[in-house]
Amino acid sequence: MSQDYRAGDYLIFQIEAGYGLLRLLSVDESDGGRIWHIAAYEDLFLDVESADSAIASDRQLKTGKPHIALTTRAFEATQTARMGNRKLEESELEPLREWHASGNGDVSDLSVRLLLGLR
Repeated sequence: MSQDYRAGDYLIFQIEAGYGLLRLLSVDESDGGRIWHIAAYEDLFLDVESADSAIASDRQLKTGKPHIALTTRAFEATQTARMGNRKLEESELEPLREWHASGNGDVSDLSVRLLLGLR
């Protein structure tokens, strides 16, 4: 499922009453497997078409979590589908760079839904 994703992909996932959006920032390879770096948007949508329109119109989506590092298990725990791809802006990559520079390297094994407080 996740092998085809590329940096800059907009990923949609379903929640109880609608849909949320994620943005793939990067995928790192490590001895323990892949680390998925994503950003999560606060915007929620009633249907896929509304999410697609928001991406296509280039309207400013509100970032809820600018960077989350996930294990492959955690990333794949929430089914996602690619909605589109656009080159990442430098400002979108800054939280990822800070994570790498910090040396902390916390990687979550919790699903996106749990991290965002969604069901």
